Amino acid sequence: MTTPAGKDATGQYAAAYATHYTAKDLHAAIESYHRVIMEHPTSPEASYSRAQILNIAGRVVSKDVLLEAQRTLALAELGEKRDSGIPDVAPSEEVSC
Repeated sequence: MTTPAGKDATGQYAAAYATHYTAKDLHAAIESYHRVIMEHPTSPEASYSRAQILNIAGRVVSKDVLLEAQRTLALAELGEKRDSGIPDVAPSEEVSC
């Protein structure tokens, strides 16, 4: 299926990249990268977009704030797994001492 010009993953990523690096509009770039991820989740451009969002976050958010956000998300995810009976570590990943 052919999409209109600019709507394919490559075109959308190129536009997001230009917004990021040429226009230097970080807010719009994040939104554009997110759109690529949502509309083309399995494309290589979605992976590139995730990396670019992390790059922007690393530049504008302090390391302490990022660490706390990651810790909070990980604990919330682990809590949901615990509540549903899903183990924290898959049996094949368990480490024996």
